[in-house]
Amino acid sequence: MKQITFFRFRFIGGALTLAGLFVFIWMIRLLNNEQARELVLEGQSIQTSTEIVMPVRGSIYDTWGHLLAGNVEVYDIYAEVRNVSDADTIAATLASVLGVKQSDIRNKLLDPGVNEDGHKIVDVKLAEFVTSEQREQILAIKKELTKEAETLRLRKDEVAPNLDGMRFEPLMLRTYPEGMLGSNIIGFYNFKQRELATGVYGLEEKYNRLLMGTPIQREFTSDPHLMNEAQSEQIPPGADLILTIDRDIQSMAERVADEALKSSGSESVTILIMDPETGDILAMAVTPRMDPNEYWELAEVFPDPTTPYNRAVEITFEPGSIFKVLTMAAALDSGTVEPETDFLDTGVYYIGGVGVHNWDYGAWGPQTMTTCMQHSLNVCLAWVADQMGPTLFYNYLEKFGIGHTTGVDLAGEVSSPLLVQGDKDWYPINLGTNSYGQGVAVSPLQITSAIAAVANDGKLMMPRVLKTVIDDGEEYSNPPQVIGTPISAETAHTLTDMLHVSLKEESSDALVDGYSVAGKTGTASIPGPGGYLSNATNASFIGWGPVDDPKFIVFVWLEEPAGEWGSVVAAPVFSQVVSELVVLMDLPPDHIREQVAGN
Repeated sequence: MKQITFFRFRFIGGALTLAGLFVFIWMIRLLNNEQARELVLEGQSIQTSTEIVMPVRGSIYDTWGHLLAGNVEVYDIYAEVRNVSDADTIAATLASVLGVKQSDIRNKLLDPGVNEDGHKIVDVKLAEFVTSEQREQILAIKKELTKEAETLRLRKDEVAPNLDGMRFEPLMLRTYPEGMLGSNIIGFYNFKQRELATGVYGLEEKYNRLLMGTPIQREFTSDPHLMNEAQSEQIPPGADLILTIDRDIQSMAERVADEALKSSGSESVTILIMDPETGDILAMAVTPRMDPNEYWELAEVFPDPTTPYNRAVEITFEPGSIFKVLTMAAALDSGTVEPETDFLDTGVYYIGGVGVHNWDYGAWGPQTMTTCMQHSLNVCLAWVADQMGPTLFYNYLEKFGIGHTTGVDLAGEVSSPLLVQGDKDWYPINLGTNSYGQGVAVSPLQITSAIAAVANDGKLMMPRVLKTVIDDGEEYSNPPQVIGTPISAETAHTLTDMLHVSLKEESSDALVDGYSVAGKTGTASIPGPGGYLSNATNASFIGWGPVDDPKFIVFVWLEEPAGEWGSVVAAPVFSQVVSELVVLMDLPPDHIREQVAGN
């Protein structure tokens, strides 16, 4: 009995030894087999790797919550080469649905090449940015092929048409549902160059870090069957931005700008609309504009690389007579003049030995400060600036922010330096010409912001486009900021009344039925090589209202219009904008507001 048991033990031991020897020999064989080496390399190619994962980019909304910039889910299509049994059907399907070249897809599948480490590529990208609709078409074709395969009678060596081995990887694509609306403000996201993807121009660039969120580092495996929980874990998206921009007001301003561009024959048109009490930019319309959904067309829309993307902040110009608003504000506030101060216009005023002339080279005789503004007399304003003297005059301009950027939360803002007495290129005649807006350069937003202080009881506000940030469920407001008080409230009211009277007395084309507005036209010569251009001007108008409680300030700038004077081409555009603006802002006419106030 014991002998039988001992024999069994020896038999089992021998069998295990033989099995172990067999496994050892088989392993040696595998290690020296070409196909086995390929499997090892393939196994190595799906080892985990560390990658940086970008959160979903934050969205941008107008002040009422309308989406201006968001994300839409699209897909990259990959193929696991080892699981592809019908490259021809895959290539034909993608060619028909996506419009790609069938031969390109087939070549990728049959000859995927090697990676940077010299290993055979086992996971090849076939297409990118595939829409949800296109994905559904491809899945429907796959379903139909699967259904047909069940009815086919194939030999063992035959393969039914199929899309096996192909998979979809989702990603978020930046989209701008309103197209060109506000594109100069928003900018765009360069999403196609993924490794270099970033916001370009406007808010996309200014708040790129907030919008993109916090990237995280994760371990990934290239084998989709081995995806782990950490790999699929959701990460917080970037912050959302809520703007001061009103979509309807922006749309109106852009439409009016486009119409003015055609009717005036201008090179470009800029329209700015602000709330003077808060500095909120309600609209910022420029020409030209582009559709940020097709940002790769940038060079076609802006063929000249020096052309600014947003003319409201990225370019400076000599403003002409609208600058007289600041000169008169400084003179009134400093006590240099009063509205009824007399002045005799002889048609020329010498300052620094150089004569200053009126726009029509005429002599207008006895005037007051109110009629000087009404008739836009250069001679009178040069005298006013001379009475103040350069120190006082330029101190006030500094207080209004001239020579400095406004600090608006948009990328690319520029500013031209303000030459003052003592600077190398400053001469006494600069005091005279600067008084009426020549020889001094401002951006459209800079001059609008400065003059908005006159409409806001003398308080200068920081212009802003961003109202609120929503980050990780928390809301952070960007409150209005007073950055200075260049003039008193009394001065502001006095000047507003003067400019209101001026428009009424001259029956300006800027007037709006039922609403009291104050404002000033501007016609400025354009500097060129060797002096000012003789056959081109810039026309502008800036105005605000209602005069007793201003709720808006509107700036209109037409570059090189066919009509020479701002009063002819820019003032009517202002009137059209305000006529539509008061409806969009739900501002009742003066007489109704007076009735309500009386009750």
